[in-house]
Amino acid sequence: MNLTSHIDELRKKHANLSEAIESAQKAPSTDALNLSELKKKKLLIKEEINRLSTS
Repeated sequence: MNLTSHIDELRKKHANLSEAIESAQKAPSTDALNLSELKKKKLLIKEEINRLSTS
């Protein structure tokens, strides 16, 4: 897998996590710990995208 396709895959995962977080925030029975974990994963992916993009 080349760098460009890896970054594209990370962007897709980031977008999917954004949708999951948005859905979880709208649900009345959302677990705060689960929501926090989703946000952490999203942030880690964003940091990885930024790191790879500037390399």
